[in-house]
Amino acid sequence: MRISPSIVPGSERDIYLVLDDFGGRLGRAWTETDEEHTDRETLLRHLMEGQYSNPARIVSFNTGEGWSRDASEDITEALQQRCAVRGEVPPSLEAFLEIHRPGATVQLSLL
Repeated sequence: MRISPSIVPGSERDIYLVLDDFGGRLGRAWTETDEEHTDRETLLRHLMEGQYSNPARIVSFNTGEGWSRDASEDITEALQQRCAVRGEVPPSLEAFLEIHRPGATVQLSLL
């Protein structure tokens, strides 16, 4: 059996993609993103900046290692920490944080 190199970009690292909910007739879609913006740190920054209207789910995969998973809870934990440091929750993340960490509250820092 001949083994050929992967044609999938970024197969040597974890990739993160967002399922965004555009509401109503538009529904949900996996948002298009540049290959360079699919790492965890960039994803977290974009979420905090409000670059997604209403994230519903986040998946992570690594084709080089042959796995994929729902990363929504892991990303929620990281976002909660960033929101606590910032002292506010971006409006675009309120529903996402509530859905993926039911009952969890974001502890805002006292200034």
